[in-house]
Amino acid sequence: CDVEKIIKNLQGKFLWYLCISWRMLALFVRVLTRSGNGSLNALSQCQQLRFFNVHEYQGAQLMSKFGINVPPGIPAKSLDEVAKAVEKMADENGEVVMKSQILAGGRGLGRFINGLQGGVHIVPKARALELAKQMLGGTLVTKQTGPAGKPVNTLLVARKMKLRREMYFAILLDRKTAGPMMIGCSEGGTSIEDLAEKYPEKIIKIPVDCRKGITDEQAIAMVEGLRVTGDKTKAAQQIKALYDLFVKCDCTMVEVNPLAETLDGQLVAADAKLGFDDNAAYRQKEIFDMKDESQIDPREVAAAKYDLNYIGLDGNIGCMVNGAGLAMATMDIIKMHGGAPANFLDVGGSASEQQVVEAFKILTGDKQVKAILVNIFGGIMKCDVIASGIVNAAKQVSLSVPLVVRLEGTNVAQGKDILRSSGMSIIAADDLDDAAKKAVAALA
Repeated sequence: CDVEKIIKNLQGKFLWYLCISWRMLALFVRVLTRSGNGSLNALSQCQQLRFFNVHEYQGAQLMSKFGINVPPGIPAKSLDEVAKAVEKMADENGEVVMKSQILAGGRGLGRFINGLQGGVHIVPKARALELAKQMLGGTLVTKQTGPAGKPVNTLLVARKMKLRREMYFAILLDRKTAGPMMIGCSEGGTSIEDLAEKYPEKIIKIPVDCRKGITDEQAIAMVEGLRVTGDKTKAAQQIKALYDLFVKCDCTMVEVNPLAETLDGQLVAADAKLGFDDNAAYRQKEIFDMKDESQIDPREVAAAKYDLNYIGLDGNIGCMVNGAGLAMATMDIIKMHGGAPANFLDVGGSASEQQVVEAFKILTGDKQVKAILVNIFGGIMKCDVIASGIVNAAKQVSLSVPLVVRLEGTNVAQGKDILRSSGMSIIAADDLDDAAKKAVAALA
């Protein structure tokens, strides 16, 4: 087949592909080390695990479109909207559920910077507005947000549900089977890690061949494993609908915790987290338009505008590298020599001088960065372009921290000449190990 011809043509050319893409190298090594149909299966089912998340209320709206049962709820972004939603959602006892909408877990046990405890509350509707004043516009800190917390710009006002029992259900991408894996537990309401530790015998795992899709037998097997007491056929339809959502929306994760059973035996996705593959943004525009930039690190937002991949970390050595694999290796070697990377920043394989300048602005704008390490392997990217970008960026931002630069590859001699003639105090490194050592030493 065409794929096999491509693979044969690429044998012996991996060094060239290494310069182009660490990801491509990893993919073809994986294929070539397998044989027969297994190799093609690995290629067809391989997916990049990158995540884009939506708020709980957005996920509920999306699940409803797929026929998945969700609790009645109304998102509210102002006190007026809260008041209207409370009137519609209050139960017969006059109570409603108020849920902070942030892209992090642990909301129920979190705390607001203003002192309010908990990001999820069940309250009488008479107290709803008073509580909303403390929640809307506040900053909620949970075990997943870090000490800075996340802003609460939306509340989900939901109806309090009468539940018979709670379960756990998720669909994830599994490396071992190279495809979707359904995971269930007849107990729910807490993290899967806690459930696996407390009830290991109750964890159900069912792999699904994404070429064939979920079968009726697999859906029923999951329902029986969850010990559903209601109509098992209808429950299986809900499981299949969740799988349909997972596939058609290019999800990397669908986690329903709890998956609840109501008093009349219906399954309801009482709370869900949905993750989507960034690579599918071009065909999932409606979903990716839901992006809430207030929940994202401002540095990541700034980086994305210039097609830079940035993730903030807790260290103090800023890193600028080309290629995800080289970036991860750089961070590992910094750690090995006793340092701590402040970020993951991949400028890609063909960055322009302007992108390098913008990357520098992001690094130097981070107050915790006390030294910067630039590690560039010039395959498609030219070292002289990078060097010019480094010099211009350092001048524009009035660089005040030590800068270590390691260049190798295309036009490396010209690149080093540009750095030497810049008149700036740039610390040159011969290789990656030397660069990491010098970056750590520069902190002293």
